[in-house]
Amino acid sequence: MALVVSWINSAISAGGYAGIAGLMAIESACLPLPSEIIMPFAGYLVSTGHLSLVTAATAGAIGCNIGSTVAYLIGAHGGRTAVLRWGRYVFFSEDDLTRFDSYFARYGSAAVFISRLLPVVRTFISLPAGIARMPFIKFQAYTFAGSWPWCFGLAYLGLQLGEQWNKTPAVQTFFHRFDWLIAILFAGSVAFYLYRHVRPRV
Repeated sequence: MALVVSWINSAISAGGYAGIAGLMAIESACLPLPSEIIMPFAGYLVSTGHLSLVTAATAGAIGCNIGSTVAYLIGAHGGRTAVLRWGRYVFFSEDDLTRFDSYFARYGSAAVFISRLLPVVRTFISLPAGIARMPFIKFQAYTFAGSWPWCFGLAYLGLQLGEQWNKTPAVQTFFHRFDWLIAILFAGSVAFYLYRHVRPRV
């Protein structure tokens, strides 16, 4: 976990807005790179004066569109067969696809907007949208409209924490207490996915 966080921080520190967009593109292309780490660190850099909050959020949303386009095209041109063939590499099963299909069928195009405001779901909704051949321009508009508030909210959280972090060492000590909790939650998430998708079917 520490290596992932360090790599994300280095990419944003070195690449700035382009680094944010690139990382969020990876996350939105159904790869396990959490936006809950990416955008708060961008917000921290806002607190130091290196980035603008609105521009950082916009860069994150643009990255979401880029990565989501990749997933959308896989769904649109490869269909369920391609999604199921390659989905296992990101722990995405047939059961997951069925649930997302049902969600998309129930809410239609609005599902893309709604999902972008939700953790986990936001990463994979592009696949059923592509399979359903949702109009591409509408897909892009809904993806950006849902992604921007998500990116802004996480960056704003990072901004607020960053300002407090810089004000007093006591805040740093307080947040360091959660390092083990974050590691445990991350390990637990990985174990849960492995249990669901890698264990032998009975």
